[in-house]
Amino acid sequence: MSKSRSAKSPTALGSILFLTLLCASFVFPQSGSAPQTTEKQGRVPVIIIPGLIGSELVNKNTGDKVWFDLGRAKDDDLRLPISPRISENHDSLIPGDILREVQLIRFTPKIDIYQKLLTSIEKDGYREGKIDDPPDNGASDTFYVFAYDWRLDNVENARNLLKKLDFVRARLKAPKLKFDIVAHSMGGLITRYALMFGAAELTEKTPKPAWKGAEYFNNIMLVGTPNGGSLPALESLQNGFTLFGSGKINLPFVRNLSKFDLFTIPSIYQLLPHEGTLRAFDENLKPLNIDIYDVETWRKYGWLAYEDGDFERHFSGAERASSEAYFAAVLGRAKQFQAALNAKPSTKNPVPIYYLGSECNPTVDGMIIYKDLKENRWKTKFEAESFVKSDGTKVSKEDVQKLIFSPGDGVVSKRSLVSSLINFGKFSNPRSGLVNDLKIVCGEHNKLTGEEAIDRSLLSLLNLSAKKAK
Repeated sequence: MSKSRSAKSPTALGSILFLTLLCASFVFPQSGSAPQTTEKQGRVPVIIIPGLIGSELVNKNTGDKVWFDLGRAKDDDLRLPISPRISENHDSLIPGDILREVQLIRFTPKIDIYQKLLTSIEKDGYREGKIDDPPDNGASDTFYVFAYDWRLDNVENARNLLKKLDFVRARLKAPKLKFDIVAHSMGGLITRYALMFGAAELTEKTPKPAWKGAEYFNNIMLVGTPNGGSLPALESLQNGFTLFGSGKINLPFVRNLSKFDLFTIPSIYQLLPHEGTLRAFDENLKPLNIDIYDVETWRKYGWLAYEDGDFERHFSGAERASSEAYFAAVLGRAKQFQAALNAKPSTKNPVPIYYLGSECNPTVDGMIIYKDLKENRWKTKFEAESFVKSDGTKVSKEDVQKLIFSPGDGVVSKRSLVSSLINFGKFSNPRSGLVNDLKIVCGEHNKLTGEEAIDRSLLSLLNLSAKKAK
């Protein structure tokens, strides 16, 4: 559930994220035009994959819903255990349903998260099936939601996705059944890894994509997916994320994710800008060459959560003792994950992928790092605000805004959305948008799946995929 960023307000980590797909000659329909549909019977099943914080989390022992819940649970915490063994850092929380709607304050209207998308698909003739208990006729004209623990490593969730698809195949006695995927934001990264590497584990040596998961997928639709990372992830790791205002605002009656919570969540690190793509500038607005996958960079600029004076209040002695080793491991894991997604394939991708996103909302895509001489410390600026340089001169808000904001959806820049297209050599002019596998509209990150132009394109792709699958 992400907060859209304007040029005037700081970026909280935006989150619930979605979609892509289909054949090389297809052209997305123009907004307002009728969907280009084929017959609506016999369409392959659809899997809806939400983005960061887009799934409920439930205590498996008590059945209590921990996320999303307005209050702060006394016994449940969203923080994961921390140790250098990332795959072992689990707790008692398990995924529930996809987040359909939330009510932030009692008696106020509910806020749509994914319900509009699900309703749109149902109106087009699909019926919803349970991924853990698929109906007998669930091999066609059925959609399923893949809810997952969004805190965990994305490779682990890619494996969990394939396990669920194997289960559906087995229950339906359809061992070669393929699925159309509609994935929002981080859900798109999970999908891409599953497509490229199947259930394979990450290794220190960057693997070559072998399309091991291609047998599961008919088409893939990515909506607002940060294929090149998202700078709001770095801001959130420094300031936390709340549903109202910036990460610096802590409303006691509203569940939020503090920087100490986020410190323990591997997936947030995997959303950081990819190596070599970070846009950072000094007080003179000149480019800075810094490596955010080097622990010493975090130490130099004061970003390390475990060197914060309040860290001791939030973590046990054993956790504090392992915090440095954990951080180095989780940062290195994120770098490996991104390198795998960016690896050049030696063979052509057999599964069509479509990218849907926005470019009309100013999106933080750079940061300014400068030394505050009065406070004698480094400051990192993600906001369009003026500041005073060390020589006493002032840098205007307008100059900052021009430098650090780019077109996007308020959370994911267009530059990030199309980065994997560029890596795979799909087109040479990403600014034109005149390609068959890219749909750019005007919308906010957390509302993209409710946009009419997105829904029309999505339904057209799903209906056309039925013809491809036959």
